Amino acid sequence: MLKNKNLYNKITLVKVSFALCVMIFLNTSNAQNQTENNMNKKVLFVVTSHDKLGDTGEKTGFWTEEFAAPYYALSDAGVLIDIASPLGGQPPVDPRSAEPSSATEDTRRFDSDNELQDKISKTLVLSEVDQSGYDAVFYPGGHGPLWDLATDKNSEELIASFYENGKPVAFVCHAPGVLKNVKVNGEYLVKGKKVTGFTNTEEAAVGLKDIVPFLLEDELEKNGAEFSKADNWQPYVVEDGLLITGQNPASSKLVAEKLLEQLNAGK
Repeated sequence: MLKNKNLYNKITLVKVSFALCVMIFLNTSNAQNQTENNMNKKVLFVVTSHDKLGDTGEKTGFWTEEFAAPYYALSDAGVLIDIASPLGGQPPVDPRSAEPSSATEDTRRFDSDNELQDKISKTLVLSEVDQSGYDAVFYPGGHGPLWDLATDKNSEELIASFYENGKPVAFVCHAPGVLKNVKVNGEYLVKGKKVTGFTNTEEAAVGLKDIVPFLLEDELEKNGAEFSKADNWQPYVVEDGLLITGQNPASSKLVAEKLLEQLNAGK
């Protein structure tokens, strides 16, 4: 009986081991297939060219975490990425986002990534790109976009074109402010849409409520958006069809994950 029991245990162990091997193989194969599928996907990143924080004499630009985290989340999954800005060339980085207190794993990776540093120093001129060569568009935040991209006609037309052609449009932190004047079929794109973005209380907390040209939360609500939010600095993302918005820097990677899900679903 003991001999038969040992034999039974060995057979069971072999079966379990085989099943585990099959599961690992299938999961690995699926991941490889998904990465290969994503290699056919291309996303346009649009960053600000504005570097002045109102009349304060301080500098602004794009927020490093809001660029780096989504960039790596998408590129590591096989997605191809181009970067554009209103003026082209080297976009300004918000100096506060480069401080040690703002550092994350992704920003540290960005800081030592010479290839990406070179790439971002040569951004495309926004007026020279269109949606036809891309599957989605993503806007990182930072305060800079509130001054240039929020009133940039090329940006407005680009976002509307992506949306009208059934392609995802994604924004994080201050970047939803660039939707301020975007219209589709004569109506504000955000009208009746669920959105989020950098909140009035977060703007007050950083002491810039009276410096920025407009408060993102108020402006989107004025244009008919259904604005919702989490507590200050907590990760929060809202997805309404093709429109994906994130509240703050902590939401950056979540926005990228939602965008990646839509890209995968579109295949």
